[in-house]
Amino acid sequence: MSRDISPTRSNLLQTEDSLALAKEGYELLDKKRTILIQEMMDRIDTAKEIQSQISEYFYEAYRALQVVDITMGIETVEEIATGIEFVDDIEIKNYSVMGVEIPEVKNVSEKIEPRYSLMRTNLSLDRAFENFKRVVALIARLAEIETSVYRLAASIKKTQKRANALDNIMIPRYQDTVKFIEDTLEEREREEFYRTKMIKKKKG
Repeated sequence: MSRDISPTRSNLLQTEDSLALAKEGYELLDKKRTILIQEMMDRIDTAKEIQSQISEYFYEAYRALQVVDITMGIETVEEIATGIEFVDDIEIKNYSVMGVEIPEVKNVSEKIEPRYSLMRTNLSLDRAFENFKRVVALIARLAEIETSVYRLAASIKKTQKRANALDNIMIPRYQDTVKFIEDTLEEREREEFYRTKMIKKKKG
């Protein structure tokens, strides 16, 4: 690029402006990348906690369900299960983090009321039901976080690519061009100085 531009004062000023903008753009991209990485890492930590909670509630739910199968019979449990309502009204909103659309799942209520008769059941079934309700709520939250992490990671990759292009290609190219123009103008001034000096010497 440095050899394809005319070494003039105006081109020097334009190239210096382009260099300043490229450096400013790199700094902004670097800040954006840092913020996005922090957002992603925070969500990854939260996801690990939620996965641990899901495992715990699943364990408690299945342990209680085993007691139910023994005390009430599998057929009775299957019959009761058909009366349990599905969670199919999950609300999702989006908000922006540094230009990245992040989903936000409205908290799934854990107050889903059982549709089975308490007279036909026992405490173990209630425990299983309560723990499965917690799992449903946590899975919705986990899905939100995993989607967010995926989108943040994609944006980080794109931001990194643009920052690298500025840092490794555009900025060095502008710097090389500025140096070329400055060196050429300096050489011209030096030649003009000697030429003027020789003219004065001949006249003198």
